Amino acid sequence: MIKNLLSAGDLDRADAIQVLDTAEELLGVASRPIKKLPTLRGRTVVNLFFEDSTRTRISFEAAAKRLSADVINFSAKGSSVSKGESLKDTALTLQAMGADAVIIRHPSSGAPHRLAQARWTKGAVINAGDGTHEHPTQALLDAFTMRRHLAKDGDGSLKGKNVTIVGDVLHSRVVRSNVLLLKTLGANVTIVAPPTLLPVGVGHWPVTTSYDLDSSLEDADAVMMLRVQAERMNASYFPSAREYSRRYGLDTARLNRLPDHAIVMHPGPMNRGMEITADVADNDRSVIVEQVTNGVAVRMAVLYLLLGGAADDTSTDELSSDKERA
Repeated sequence: MIKNLLSAGDLDRADAIQVLDTAEELLGVASRPIKKLPTLRGRTVVNLFFEDSTRTRISFEAAAKRLSADVINFSAKGSSVSKGESLKDTALTLQAMGADAVIIRHPSSGAPHRLAQARWTKGAVINAGDGTHEHPTQALLDAFTMRRHLAKDGDGSLKGKNVTIVGDVLHSRVVRSNVLLLKTLGANVTIVAPPTLLPVGVGHWPVTTSYDLDSSLEDADAVMMLRVQAERMNASYFPSAREYSRRYGLDTARLNRLPDHAIVMHPGPMNRGMEITADVADNDRSVIVEQVTNGVAVRMAVLYLLLGGAADDTSTDELSSDKERA
């Protein structure tokens, strides 16, 4: 297993399958009366968040606490960052407090890589989202969710599955990580967006691109809707919210075009009524809430493998021993 998790591209197929298999083992912890394992007792995990977050921060906090780690939550608001403290000085301060892992979300693309490469912290660095670059643990939980629904029989990969990702690709770090990880796991990815919301160089990505959502649904095993990130837009990328919803929103009519086994996903938070209607978000085929549940298990797996587990195939056996001791 790698030392840091900075990009979904850092994971080869064996690493990715190991994380997903470990998450499968850990998923049952949430249903136990005592939702804790002793694996990371005595370790300190820092949530270093320079951007607002609900799901990711709480998910990482829950994951660390369920593994019995001590958790320090850092928010840029109300900290010395507002006084001009640099990322380096913040990291060095956290290292002085004995951080074994730093989970960082930052508005600047590449900040987690800088933190890891400069070695301002001796602990593991986990990218929880950097600018418009990547969000590898979101891709892992998405793949975990897809695998539970679409690859129940087989080798545990997503080989041959068709995944359609729709929406604001230009500003999405989720889609970049998903494309890399889904390629590693053997899935076929189609990206659907208006031309103005496709990034430069998308033609070199291992995906099929389309401007037509309707034609991209009939063969999809999973469709993932992306949030329109208005806070990152400094220009008009489409005529109106109504027009965007009409062309690229997932409504009941489009849901009915999907194969019967297909699932609907969204990384959250959702703009209900824009990229997805309320009735589709709450439909039985929607796994959006399940994604949140799975996110805790996947992040537990990442922390376990980076901080507590072996880097070989014995990690599952060690995890079983931890569950028995708990």
